[in-house]
Amino acid sequence: MRGGVGVLPTDTLYGLVGCALSQKAVARIYRLRKRDPKKPCIILISSLRDLTRFGVKADAQTKRFLNTVWPGKVSVVLPCPLKKFAYVHRGTKTLAFRMPKNALLQRILRKTGPLVAPSANIEGMPSATTITEAKRYFGEAADFYMNAGRRVSAPSTLVAVEHGRIVIKRHGSAKVKIDMVRE
Repeated sequence: MRGGVGVLPTDTLYGLVGCALSQKAVARIYRLRKRDPKKPCIILISSLRDLTRFGVKADAQTKRFLNTVWPGKVSVVLPCPLKKFAYVHRGTKTLAFRMPKNALLQRILRKTGPLVAPSANIEGMPSATTITEAKRYFGEAADFYMNAGRRVSAPSTLVAVEHGRIVIKRHGSAKVKIDMVRE
């Protein structure tokens, strides 16, 4: 895992992406974005099986919920207790995952594996809506850019599964029913 990073169109905005299983790639993304080191990133996945690569165990009820919102513009925070993933969960012992619906992005994810994908901008600045804007942020520091025209969207809706309930952490581009409750 060489640690390459680049800008890709996601199902919401342009993202600065790198292999989520590469500490080097994740560290580069944090440096390039000047991201708060305590703040975890969203990880794009191509299937529920990718969760197991991070030691995430979803119970049957959580899997049912995931199957109702994925693929789609919903990022879901799940427990990730393994210390070896501290470089990506940043001590929170949770990770946010999203399975995008976009067919091209799905093909890319099947080839690359899970990608860390924060929005393509410097922390605190507006998200890049074009490749030109992304290049202004990252220039030659990014290894590649994939142009898909102007990307204007709200970020993904961010939810967490907490004690069998769905808690909305950020309202975004998708509506989510929060009626999942353990019996």
